[in-house]
Amino acid sequence: MKWGDDVSTTKKAPQGGRKPKVLFITSEAVPFCKTGGLADVAGSLTPKLAELGAEVRVVLPLYGSIGHIWRERMTDEAEFQLNLGWRKQYCGVKTLDHLGIRWHFVDNEFYYRRESLYGYGDDGERFCFLSKAALDMLPAVGFKPDILHCNDWQTAPIPLLMHAGYKATPGLKSALSVFTIHSMAYQGVMSPQVIDDVLGLSKSDYFKPDRLEFNKAVNLMKGAIVFSDAITTVSRSYAEEILTAWFGEGLDGLLKEYSFKLSGIVNGIDSKSYDPSTDKHIFMNYDKDHMSGKAANKTGVQRMLGLGQGGDKVLMSIISRLISQKGLDLVARIAEEILQDPETQLAVLGTGDPKYEEFFRALAAKHPGRVAAKIYFDEDLARKLYAGSDILLMPSAFEPCGLSQLIAMRYGTLPLVRETGGLKDTVRPYNKFTGEGTGFSFVNYNAHELLETIWRAVGLFRYERGVWDRLVHDAMSVDSSWEKAAGEYMKLYDSLLTKSTKPAKE
Repeated sequence: MKWGDDVSTTKKAPQGGRKPKVLFITSEAVPFCKTGGLADVAGSLTPKLAELGAEVRVVLPLYGSIGHIWRERMTDEAEFQLNLGWRKQYCGVKTLDHLGIRWHFVDNEFYYRRESLYGYGDDGERFCFLSKAALDMLPAVGFKPDILHCNDWQTAPIPLLMHAGYKATPGLKSALSVFTIHSMAYQGVMSPQVIDDVLGLSKSDYFKPDRLEFNKAVNLMKGAIVFSDAITTVSRSYAEEILTAWFGEGLDGLLKEYSFKLSGIVNGIDSKSYDPSTDKHIFMNYDKDHMSGKAANKTGVQRMLGLGQGGDKVLMSIISRLISQKGLDLVARIAEEILQDPETQLAVLGTGDPKYEEFFRALAAKHPGRVAAKIYFDEDLARKLYAGSDILLMPSAFEPCGLSQLIAMRYGTLPLVRETGGLKDTVRPYNKFTGEGTGFSFVNYNAHELLETIWRAVGLFRYERGVWDRLVHDAMSVDSSWEKAAGEYMKLYDSLLTKSTKPAKE
């Protein structure tokens, strides 16, 4: 194989006739490894890009947790010594073709054969290694990318490395970088030693306030913001929010400076997997025009969780990591008031902060038959709750995009959200004057506003069932598929490849 040979199995031509070659670099991706939403994006977006005509390669670490079912399908494609600062480290590349794209797994047992994906003292070194490996492997795997699509701080060194010299190497001279911020909460802040000791760059050149320096440390995300050709985040509203001090996590000023290359593209969901008409996890299949199965699912999940049965009862659910970001402190403040209504029910599924785990366990013990707390995560039960609930609670403090509200609408469960980030972009709040909407929302991070919105939703469920049913139908009609998001990324790639952007500061 020659460097740059076309291995794409897709047939559909992209918009404008351009067939971009995309190297998508990520620290996790379903179905191979997952800790959060990044894995869903990497595993779902990339096949859709390929369907739209892009030639896509994905690079990720070969973690020890990746199962034998995948390993036995991989082939050894390359191995070499990678320069990492003053030393060399072994780097192997194993390759797998899956879903019309080629996956390259970076193999180094010292860095990646560990119990967890993250949480180690040398995480900075581990993911700088991944970033360098993604670029150094390209001649060996025969790929000349047009676009280097990087995700979160773990692959943030790539735009920096391109600026520092890789841009001049054969096969990368025309490559442009896209950096996607999935959350501002994690920025890759570490010792300045990473610049020379790991990346092999000059500290005097890059440890500067307008480059990597951040409160006397190195901030890898900051470097990607400065040196990438385009920045995206996972919703339009979050792209606006991170320009403010409240959401920008210390980088709002820098993001304002580079806002000319910042845009928001809303994530999607796998509409084939999350389909109540075919989902094998739920009690009975249904669709927006044949809704009897929705009631059967409610009865089934009430019975399964030991809750009182009946269609007049309002079943609210929380399917989430149990952390403060998700607005659970607001829920905790008003839980007893919600349960003063004898016909309200609450089901909780997830793990997280021990204080919230214990709170919901205690609430369930105090209100048997009214509250069910399942302090673990189970995909089968999650699907049943999406299908069987009336309302999904997502009163998040911040939410870059959010997937649960999209899944809930797909299953006809109306999301009740705070207007922030992707929740604001994807849930159309009920308007009592027009009778339209796909859910309910409130603005301020305030427990009383949340409670008022819950009572408004409960009242509509009980006393205006015709309006409620119309909202459910409209929610199930929303197109939240990945095809839409993939099309926007293809437009971004095409725009980058056909016109120049403002260069990074020298």
